[in-house]
Amino acid sequence: MAQDRRQGLNKALIERLGDALQTDLFINGDWLPAQGKQRFEVINPATNEVLTTVADASAPDIELAIVAAVQAQASWSKVPPPERSAILYRWYSLIAEHREALAHLLTLEQGKPLKEALGEIDYGASYVNWFAGEATRIYGDILPSKSEKLRSRVIKKPVGVVVAITPWNFPNAMLARKLAPALAAGCAVIVKPAAETPLSALAIAALATQAGVPAGVINVLPTRDSAGFGEQVCQDTRIHKLTFTGSTPVGKTLAKQSAGTLKRL
Repeated sequence: MAQDRRQGLNKALIERLGDALQTDLFINGDWLPAQGKQRFEVINPATNEVLTTVADASAPDIELAIVAAVQAQASWSKVPPPERSAILYRWYSLIAEHREALAHLLTLEQGKPLKEALGEIDYGASYVNWFAGEATRIYGDILPSKSEKLRSRVIKKPVGVVVAITPWNFPNAMLARKLAPALAAGCAVIVKPAAETPLSALAIAALATQAGVPAGVINVLPTRDSAGFGEQVCQDTRIHKLTFTGSTPVGKTLAKQSAGTLKRL
């Protein structure tokens, strides 16, 4: 990451976050520029200064991420729940270890006071910790049968590739709230963070990779074209579920666009 792309980020924060401070797209375990080389500015709302520039995903990048997620889904869904749980617990430990630096980054791009940012990091980490435990408790059921010769058994399986769209006001906690249960259940995820606050999403994805989440299981695509992203993923039959936190009008649009492929929402 070139130094001139993060001129608004102080040296101490860069050193504390290390490889978790990223500004490119995260696809299939790699940090990549947008295929069109386009980037957009991330602004400190307290000072209106440019913190950095971030890669701006477009349709070819989204397609690349979908292919990566589909491939990763096939193997991640077969990882035994205790192993998935152990990875999530390591991820939780890394978030706790980088708590202050993550909070500082969140404050810079989102604007909330540092004390509130620290609270959000703890809040988000609590989801990872909780679902790390739940990964080993995805139980099925034995249902009563009308015949003594029959037994009905319910087995729960991962739904498939999930798209997670998060808002600007809780860029860490809302993503952790979506990512952790999806990973615990054995699903690969494509993330679109709010354009105002992409750095927090990229940071916790980097920490998840350090914890052992395999390549392609998490993909993060910052983009200014939210409408284009939503339309492309909603109409793609390889995406099986969408989770969105945001405005009611946008939620209605996403639900309408997902109707043709009968996505779970």
